[in-house]
Amino acid sequence: MSMRNSDFETAFLRAALAAGFFSAVADRFGFWGPPGSQHVAWGNMSHFFPYVAILNPWFPAALIPAIAWLATFAEIALGLFLLIGLQTRWAARLSGLLLFAFAFGMTAGTNIKSALDSSVFAASAGAFLLAKAPGFAWSIDSVIQTRSYSEANKRET
Repeated sequence: MSMRNSDFETAFLRAALAAGFFSAVADRFGFWGPPGSQHVAWGNMSHFFPYVAILNPWFPAALIPAIAWLATFAEIALGLFLLIGLQTRWAARLSGLLLFAFAFGMTAGTNIKSALDSSVFAASAGAFLLAKAPGFAWSIDSVIQTRSYSEANKRET
């Protein structure tokens, strides 16, 4: 199997996006340390809720915990799908949308500088670009595609 020029780049982008999602979730679950620790943004979900409220000023306060948990679940699922390369095109598209929504929320709730400084627009664009990649090396998708191709060739012979 020959390596295309984009094999490393798409695998690296999948891993980088997944790592970003997992790191944010780890912070919310206290894996990076308790609230108030150096380099810890939240430290637990209850400290994450006010940040979600800042980024989503258009939602009533009663919905903020649900939105926070929905975003957390989405980041776990999308991070996992990207990391293992399963349904990568869809995971990348949804990641791009989630990251764009986050960038929009950062812009509305804080300011555009915070979104730009955090490279959220760039991460969103990278996810959308990943969705357009010709293939995904070192992924479950590539194993499935190879098996399907092999089975199709067996049927033709």
